[in-house]
Amino acid sequence: MNIGKILLSKRSVSGHNSSNISKKRKKKKKKMELEKRKSSREDMVQKLYDTCKQIFANGKAGYVPPPHDIQRLKSLLDSLEPKDFKFTAPSLEFSSTNPGTVEAPLVTYIKIHECNKFSIGIFCLPPSGVIPLHNHPGMTVFCKLLAGTMHTTSYDWVQNHNHQANHDRGQHESRMRLAKVHVDDDFSAPCKSSVLFPESGGNMHCFKAITPCILLDVLGPPYSEAEGRHCTYYQHYSYDHISLSDVNKEMKEDEERSYAWLEERKDEQFVVLGGTYDGPTIKL
Repeated sequence: MNIGKILLSKRSVSGHNSSNISKKRKKKKKKMELEKRKSSREDMVQKLYDTCKQIFANGKAGYVPPPHDIQRLKSLLDSLEPKDFKFTAPSLEFSSTNPGTVEAPLVTYIKIHECNKFSIGIFCLPPSGVIPLHNHPGMTVFCKLLAGTMHTTSYDWVQNHNHQANHDRGQHESRMRLAKVHVDDDFSAPCKSSVLFPESGGNMHCFKAITPCILLDVLGPPYSEAEGRHCTYYQHYSYDHISLSDVNKEMKEDEERSYAWLEERKDEQFVVLGGTYDGPTIKL
């Protein structure tokens, strides 16, 4: 009997079994990690709700969360993806412009949650879809572009500016107010979330989709007619639209693009389509 061959054979079998066990363990571990990651992603919308509930517990107009809370919510928003809300590729197409019209295509709004302290919703914009220039009175607002490319323009009022000093201004011009451009640029997902405040950060903004876009919107507190938080829409005019010596002399020519005149639009109607939220259920 060849003892050497028997011992070698046993070692080979033992090694082979050990290798199989090791592979099974790795496979099982990988499967558990995938399941854990999947479970974690499924909890992202719930985590968003819970975080908003904590941060906007005050619920009052004009309330600005402390810096660490703002950063906490921004970090969470930065990690979100369309799949967290069960959006798939076909759903990014949305609606298109009605045949034979020159109007911008309709925007769809999907309400995820709304209470008197905060709201969470998603705007779905087809190419050329527009959310017109509007304000957010007494509100802190977080925006996150989840998909697509859009152009964003935002403004803040120029405070303590004597823009009505010239008595030669017409009635139309007297309704205008000077604003400073905060942002005027294209953004493509994935990108960082943005935040605006009651008096700064681009409180008045507008969006135009270049490609199909998904925009997550968190308002704290939300609009409320009963509490005086009306959504006001504006028409913007270039800085040189009004020629006033007392105003123009304050600005250098290369600074004029950083300012604009805004006029309230009394007849503005922003109509959106109501979408159905089919994402993960939120436990209130």
